[in-house]
Amino acid sequence: MPKISVCIPTCNRVHLLASAIASVLDQTYTDFELIVCDDGSTDSTALLMSEFVDRPIRYIRHPQHIGKSNNMRSGFAAARGEYFIKFDDDDRLSAQFLERTSAILDKNPSIDFVSTDHWAIDLHNNIDENQTKLNSQRWGRTELSAGIIEDLLATVFLRQSLQIGATLFRRSALEAVGFLRPNWQNCEDNDLFVRLALAGKKCYYLPELLMEYRFHAGQQGVDRAIPYLSDKLRYLTSYEFESEKLETVRIKRIAETQLALGLRLIEVGETAKGRRMVRAGKSISEAKMWAGLGLSLLPVKWRGRAFAAVRELVKV
Repeated sequence: MPKISVCIPTCNRVHLLASAIASVLDQTYTDFELIVCDDGSTDSTALLMSEFVDRPIRYIRHPQHIGKSNNMRSGFAAARGEYFIKFDDDDRLSAQFLERTSAILDKNPSIDFVSTDHWAIDLHNNIDENQTKLNSQRWGRTELSAGIIEDLLATVFLRQSLQIGATLFRRSALEAVGFLRPNWQNCEDNDLFVRLALAGKKCYYLPELLMEYRFHAGQQGVDRAIPYLSDKLRYLTSYEFESEKLETVRIKRIAETQLALGLRLIEVGETAKGRRMVRAGKSISEAKMWAGLGLSLLPVKWRGRAFAAVRELVKV
């Protein structure tokens, strides 16, 4: 049995997948299996994978799209390693990632997972040192010291410091919390970290840049925003925290998400639901609420242009 299972979920990113695979095959630690789980790709992903028949790679191809977390769960179910990592098909592991993180788990049986910092790279695999520094500062990793994270729940919920693709887990710890929830397309990683923290799992932070996270332009349109905000709301309403500080932040984030989602729903014509959402989020900004309610009176075909104009004024 391999010591480590590495899983790369993919969907229609053949132009980036080869680089992600190469980063695993180039690891200094070699006792691993690589699982590529394909969420119904319609590009040449299957052809690419046929080129790796002589390498330690298992290819799980779903003929139709089954969704992000469901695809990832299929890879996890196939895993045989004692340790497990998943990272996205547009990212890369630095050459020593498996060696450095697995050594910590080997020496410390009480630790459930090891998380590292990561580089920021562009579409051509070039490291952006300035973006790397800014990203580490933004998510609070510069404030983390090497060792076991004492307040894990605050780290993963308040600051959202950890990146799942830069984290090696004991597979047993993931099994204990059910891994990713089924039928989620967004925020599934945040949700997993929170459930691990609530279950009392221990994380060791290794302040080394051992993963490469790709920054590239993504679609930011309303079609993408609505599913994302819907899943974010589902994530935020899945818990209640004992900590008054955490619970206050959670409630505020719920209201922010309701307001943002309501405005998007009004924009695309789901008027009644959108109005309910913006009213629920009015504590965040009454100006945005009233702007959204006002725009909801317009014919749907005019709303897109109207919202674009108003966003420049009140940041709707």
